[in-house]
Amino acid sequence: MTVINGTNAYAVLASPRHSGTEAMVISASWLSRSGEGDGTINIRGVSTVLALAGFLKRYSYWAKDIVFVVSDGYLDGMQAWLVFMLFVAGLYAEPLQFASGVIWTALNIDYPGHSFSHLGVFFEGLNGRLPNQDLINSFERIARYTAGVSVTVYDHLDPRAEPSADKAPWFLPQSIYNILEVKGYLYQAKNIARHAKYQASGRGSGVHGLFHQFRIDAITLFAVPAMGPHGFHAIGRTIESTLRTMNNLLERLHASFFFYILSGPQRFLKIGLYLPSVILISVAMMFHGLSTWSNAGWVEETLPTEKEDKAQPTAKWRRRRRPVISALCMMIATHALGLIIFNVVTTPWFMKNTQALSPFMLVLGVGTPLLFVRRVGTDVGSAPTYMVLKAFNLCLSSTVISIITLLNFSLAASLTLFLTPVVAFSSPAFLAQLSHGFSSTRAWRM
Repeated sequence: MTVINGTNAYAVLASPRHSGTEAMVISASWLSRSGEGDGTINIRGVSTVLALAGFLKRYSYWAKDIVFVVSDGYLDGMQAWLVFMLFVAGLYAEPLQFASGVIWTALNIDYPGHSFSHLGVFFEGLNGRLPNQDLINSFERIARYTAGVSVTVYDHLDPRAEPSADKAPWFLPQSIYNILEVKGYLYQAKNIARHAKYQASGRGSGVHGLFHQFRIDAITLFAVPAMGPHGFHAIGRTIESTLRTMNNLLERLHASFFFYILSGPQRFLKIGLYLPSVILISVAMMFHGLSTWSNAGWVEETLPTEKEDKAQPTAKWRRRRRPVISALCMMIATHALGLIIFNVVTTPWFMKNTQALSPFMLVLGVGTPLLFVRRVGTDVGSAPTYMVLKAFNLCLSSTVISIITLLNFSLAASLTLFLTPVVAFSSPAFLAQLSHGFSSTRAWRM
């Protein structure tokens, strides 16, 4: 068990106009997400939270409690605070002295530089969860029109508006890159690729991602470091106006999208535009699996005729038995092996010896199934085991991908990209050649 020691600081500004059954959170982690949490101190983010605490308590129009949190570390401190704030088991921490109402929304402030040029928005949560899009839209409109601050997705600057980001990639000629439509396409593709990376990995893109597991809409406001022109006043004005917008909520955000892909601060892809791409492939995998199952149960035989020179031989379809038990046993064994390997690689003992144990686990995971290539025989009058196994794998993969698509599109797309060619085009020819090569190698060594 890993022990992490730290200290969180928090305060609750009680609502003067309500009973305190609802709350909003303004937080800042001690470490910034710059370099994906490489140790940069979020000194001005913490200062912003402290300054806002002194400023917001002067006004009496708050209808919700405001909770100010400065968490130790990067993700661990906020996780410990959420565990006891929301009474969730799984992590030991000291009990909190002050409680508040149900948290509806949260803003995490990440301000590592002296000043900033843009406010970037990070919004991905754990396991691909996303906040309601109304929270992002409100923040973007407030920052742009109220505070006069440009908003960008993540920390990516648009090369069409920022000369510092106007650099052609190595694979594209400069003449083609100078076309404005090409620059816009590359900028949006970069945002989509980073979104897919966060979602497919299941990791949140910041401290705000920890709130999503408790059905709390949260985003991180990242002040992109620059020599100017914005500073404390601009970010404070943006946060105060966003809080007043959140303060006016009569119910949880639900009217806008929960499934989307931001290609830009003002552009997004709706679920109806990207969801069919993976669903169609999963449906095709299901049909292929059913077709393979049907072919495994029947075999075509050619019946000879008495006068072969005058008549064509006739074909007849004969039913044959499918080795379902053998295929199911192989699937159960491989899934059990994968579960064992997963439990081993997630232990602290493996984490401390990753370089030494990783090759062994790779050989165990890949080499063990190859031992059964020639161990499974086929009875006379029954279908080959690989056909039934392929049919089961195709149907199972189609079902899993279809379900995950509705929960985490990027993960489903990654599974489709890497799993479909392996399952759909698998055949015993390659494995037989590989096994024959291993046998020849052993014989040559002997």
